[in-house]
Amino acid sequence: MKPGLLLHICCAPCSTYVTGRLREDYDVTLYFYNPNIHPEEEFDLRLGEAKTWAEGAKIPFMSTGFNVRPWFEEIRGLENEPERGARCEKCFELRLSGVAKKAAELGYQAFGTVLTISPHKDSAVISKIGSKISRMYGPDFVDKDWKKKGGFLISSNNSRELGFYRQDYCGCVFSLQERQNKTINRKAVSA
Repeated sequence: MKPGLLLHICCAPCSTYVTGRLREDYDVTLYFYNPNIHPEEEFDLRLGEAKTWAEGAKIPFMSTGFNVRPWFEEIRGLENEPERGARCEKCFELRLSGVAKKAAELGYQAFGTVLTISPHKDSAVISKIGSKISRMYGPDFVDKDWKKKGGFLISSNNSRELGFYRQDYCGCVFSLQERQNKTINRKAVSA
């Protein structure tokens, strides 16, 4: 019998490759825990697509409802931090803590995340946070940099083939604002 793993997912596109690899060694359950995703319509879109994909792939799936309050409380005072800074670290810590706590409550032997598949996420930071949280809650942290060995490209190709919505920001309100500003600046330069 394979050990149980609760896998944090942020969206369907980032999940396909990672889930496939982990299912070789673990009994995987997907957990959509993302209090950072904003606005609610974006949260619902990502949640719905992840749930539909999980059902089609016959992978157990759990989620929480839309609630950004814990995230805003966690990042208070870090609103002006740049992307990939201290605010992102707090966000990773909040989400991984939520997953590890749920894994411990439900008796999973391990937990992990798909976040390291993104070239925009610092895998070393996520690794450090995951290891620390593992010591706090008990389940082992499956520490993998999924973008290595072409993981991000494979995941991108999978999501295109499956027709997934591919978001262009991490999910938080600050990342959304940064994306919108870049779009405005590009239009101004090309005008």
